[in-house]
Amino acid sequence: MIDLRLGRWEDVLADVDEVDAVICDPPYGDRTHAGNQNMRCRFGSADRRSLSYQHWTSAHVRTFVQAWAPRCRGWLAAMTSDDLIGTWRSAYEAAGRYSFAPVPIVAPRVRLVGDGPASSAVYLMVARPKRRRFLSWGSLPGDYRAGVDRNGHIGGKPLRLMQSIVTHYSRPGDLVCDPCGGGATTLLAAAIEGRRAVGSEIDPETYAKAQARIARGYTPRMRFDRIKGEQQDLLEGAS
Repeated sequence: MIDLRLGRWEDVLADVDEVDAVICDPPYGDRTHAGNQNMRCRFGSADRRSLSYQHWTSAHVRTFVQAWAPRCRGWLAAMTSDDLIGTWRSAYEAAGRYSFAPVPIVAPRVRLVGDGPASSAVYLMVARPKRRRFLSWGSLPGDYRAGVDRNGHIGGKPLRLMQSIVTHYSRPGDLVCDPCGGGATTLLAAAIEGRRAVGSEIDPETYAKAQARIARGYTPRMRFDRIKGEQQDLLEGAS
């Protein structure tokens, strides 16, 4: 089940009291947004479209974490640019979460324009509750390879990437929340991997495209334990 709502997450997700994981790709910092716009103007790149949303500041990050940390039973996982890494970590820690080092998400190609070293990575900032049961969660990847985005949403991430992140930071049946829904990739990844999904998108045009994408349908992944259970039921019914 996918529940995508139109509007500011502060408003349209206010009735969502508790979720199992928050996994999202919110706006990045000022430098990253300014760099996108500057390169678009200087080089006229056809694939570098103007961003329709504002960058996030440290205040945005703190407000977001303060709002969701008390409502999230499990992992908080948010992508960001290097200029906001420190803010995410400090916000997690202020909310009483155990914060981990940034997890790089490396893109398949680098735009070799401008001066200085080119960057091909964004960073997944993750934090978990300080509870004993999370000590047995298991080791998780220290980096990801992003692949190529095919959904057409600027700043969107590949479905396979989000499926990996969803499976690593949630469990089947969990409620996964994405307050910055964009093209609904995270919500679709959650539904495919057997999770419930709720989220929001503030831009009406992007929201309409995301809803159309959801309406095209998706195929939930069959879990081995579910298949085994169904086979056992059939055997017992035949005996």
